[in-house]
Amino acid sequence: MKRRVLIVSPYFPPINAADHHRIRMSLPYLREFGWEPIILCVDPSFIEGITDSYLELTIPSDIEVLQSYAIPPQISRKVGLGNLALRSIPFLINTVSKYLEKNSIDLVYFSNTVFLTMALGRYWLKQYKIPYVLDFQDLWLSDYYDRTNNPPPGGKLKYKTSQLLAKILEPFALKKVSHITSVSSEYPQILKQRYPWLQDQQFTILPFGAPENDFKILASLNIKQKIFDPNDGYQHWVYVGRGGDDMKFSINALFAAIQRHRHQFCNLWQNIKIHFVGTKYSIFDNNREIEAIAKSYDIDDLVTEYPQRVSYFEALQVLKDSHTILIIGSDDQGYSASKVYPCILARKPILAILHQQSLVVDVINQCQAGLVANFNSNSTIAEVSDMVMQLIDKLLTSDSLPTTNWEMFEPYTAKKMTQILCNIFDKSV
Repeated sequence: MKRRVLIVSPYFPPINAADHHRIRMSLPYLREFGWEPIILCVDPSFIEGITDSYLELTIPSDIEVLQSYAIPPQISRKVGLGNLALRSIPFLINTVSKYLEKNSIDLVYFSNTVFLTMALGRYWLKQYKIPYVLDFQDLWLSDYYDRTNNPPPGGKLKYKTSQLLAKILEPFALKKVSHITSVSSEYPQILKQRYPWLQDQQFTILPFGAPENDFKILASLNIKQKIFDPNDGYQHWVYVGRGGDDMKFSINALFAAIQRHRHQFCNLWQNIKIHFVGTKYSIFDNNREIEAIAKSYDIDDLVTEYPQRVSYFEALQVLKDSHTILIIGSDDQGYSASKVYPCILARKPILAILHQQSLVVDVINQCQAGLVANFNSNSTIAEVSDMVMQLIDKLLTSDSLPTTNWEMFEPYTAKKMTQILCNIFDKSV
């Protein structure tokens, strides 16, 4: 008989939010490894964001889903409250309480970046003796913006409030946790230093799984992306993903390299267009900082920024239609970009600029999937742009596609990652 795991993932399809990615990738395989999933999410009608009905095609149709109510954003925003956790936690508690009146749960797994929900693990452990596992896709309590003086997303007041709650609730949630999965090798070190009761055996570094099935589905959907015309005679370079001040070092290194290369080989750049897609978190933010940086390097005629996010499958189609894919890394060494897998599966040339501690560097190099310029905290923009310029020269003087080693890629597949996750679940109960 399969054990039952309650997966807390508030942004669940058809909402196109990145923080359900691990769960969506694992759902087709959990039963194969002995676990019956039950999804706890918030009814999509209470969530602000881009809907993507195609995502439902990637979810097994017989997965049990518990949808919770929340305070509608149309009401909560009148008092300045948009946070999904604060709007939904009482309803999530009530939904689970009703469910447990007639059903059982063996384990709770929190895989999301709505961090406040993680405190519910401690509550359900006390109330129902159900152990819980936490997935850290980012750090909950982080000094990154204080340390770098970069402006935090949402503004300083929102950031200070969230960090105050994190100082209280993160140790509360971690005090009784059974196990912690993390996308970054840095996060366990930080958490063990912060909380002495945590032990090495309670951590597993677990990258997101590669979405091979999504590309199989993509081929049948006949999606027409709206970012560019792939048949207009231009070479289209694309970056699909968030922006932010922590990306500015990599972006400046890229643009400095392009500026210098263009001055030397102007003819090679006459038919190149560069697109930055979905760079903003907020649907209300239309600022184009990347275009402004491009203008400072006098390459703004090459660069177009599309701040608003596109639907997931349209983003995959953008990758498939591109001529070169850019992977722009954060100056935060703990940042691990899950978008590397779709980029590799798109089977196009890749140019990546990444912190040398990022797990993505190992993935690309081991699989021979692209060209990487890496940096550390002591690197200068000039040094990195020199590396990038050499890689650009390789890209523009070669027509060959990447010779990816797919055998080396196999450990990063969704099925393999799910097997590791289920081994963690087994040990946690």
